[in-house]
Amino acid sequence: MNWFQALILGIVEGLTEYLPVSSTGHLILTGSLLGVENRVADNFSVAIQFGAIMAVLTLYWKYIQSMLLGLVGRNPEGLRLAIRIIVAFLPAAVIGILLKDKIEEYLFSPGPVVAALILGGIAMIVIEKRLPPPGSDAEEGLKELGAMSLRDALLIGLAQCLAMWPGTSRSMSTILGARLVGLKPAAAAEFSFLLALPTLGGATLLKMVKDREEFLNMDGGITMLLFGNVVAFIVAAVAVRWFVGFVTKRGMTPFGYYRIVLGVAFLILSMLGYVSME
Repeated sequence: MNWFQALILGIVEGLTEYLPVSSTGHLILTGSLLGVENRVADNFSVAIQFGAIMAVLTLYWKYIQSMLLGLVGRNPEGLRLAIRIIVAFLPAAVIGILLKDKIEEYLFSPGPVVAALILGGIAMIVIEKRLPPPGSDAEEGLKELGAMSLRDALLIGLAQCLAMWPGTSRSMSTILGARLVGLKPAAAAEFSFLLALPTLGGATLLKMVKDREEFLNMDGGITMLLFGNVVAFIVAAVAVRWFVGFVTKRGMTPFGYYRIVLGVAFLILSMLGYVSME
């Protein structure tokens, strides 16, 4: 991997990690376009997730601080939110450990990613039509983050499990899940970002410990990884700020159309022989 490839993958990771378009899917497809081997692109993408994680830690530090204080008995609202994050995290943690190897063996390639992009885009458009339009009076009755129940958190956590299929998008699954249980758009996005911290952090650490030899021997070494993480951090911070405002005003339907267009574009590129679907 060279510096240009690391720069592009860092930008893609930062842009897509928290948007409902699938960062894993984009990174696999981008790696294919850049000529980076799937395994190398996958390992590098996992390593630079720390940059995206740090962006949310920085932007939402007030929530992190309140949860930490809640865990030591000094902030009841923080404790309430922390418990709901834990409940939502558990389904993916359990199922991910059980199915991780099979998922990587059969689904980490452009073909399954393109299918998930298109199907996910269709699902987003259909579900959004059943929800109150962004900015409408009907949204006044929806829940803020502090009004979530344990049942809501569990259902969002089960929805997150759908994102184990690369191309589905963890953000899409959790935000749509949160919207379906009655959260306001901004609250749904914020809970999705906070839930990403244990989910992405745990998955990243597990992957790096399991395949530590590959990470230690990666082209460019620690310098390349640091560069990718810095790029991902900066881009993710900007993307998160923008996305909350966008989804509050316009919803997620535009991202559904984007996913379909992107999936079809890669199908065409595949038929023309520019990319491989294997």
